[in-house]
Amino acid sequence: MTANIDTSELRNKLFMLLRERAFKRGRVILASGKESDYYFDMKPAMLDPDGAALMAELILYEIQEVSADAVGGLEMGAVPLIAPVAMKSPDFGRYLPGFFVRKAVKDHGTQKRVDGNDIDGKSVVILEDVTTTGGSAMDAVQVVKAAGAEVALVISILDRSQGASELYAEAGVPFKSLFKAEEFLAS
Repeated sequence: MTANIDTSELRNKLFMLLRERAFKRGRVILASGKESDYYFDMKPAMLDPDGAALMAELILYEIQEVSADAVGGLEMGAVPLIAPVAMKSPDFGRYLPGFFVRKAVKDHGTQKRVDGNDIDGKSVVILEDVTTTGGSAMDAVQVVKAAGAEVALVISILDRSQGASELYAEAGVPFKSLFKAEEFLAS
């Protein structure tokens, strides 16, 4: 696979699937605590076979030029993305095992916040379903740095454009998203 392939057809397919399965209008309180008159519930799309495949492929195209050894993110938003991206990575000439960051340490077992594959000394990509202020994925960034990893990129399926890109820029963490909320609001 090459980095300069035209992904517009894949992107259009995913856009249509997200518009149908994930985009909702109506008053909600977001994880950031902000109130909104629209919402993106990515779980139905991420757990759909076509949605999972499209998201994984588009993420892998986006990170072709990113030096990374693993992919992961904060539970629960990133978990449905991690396995499809890891599974498809060899098709893109990569081998990217997955990991996830627990919101809290388990009170039994290994009692660690980073679970899955070892990330100490590795460069990682943090996956996220939706970013608003960026706080959730930033929690994952801080935890993986404390675990000895370098964060090469945070990539979100959708950015609500409400502060995430500024937060990551201030922290010196590269950030990308596949879509912006404005694209759905205009459709």
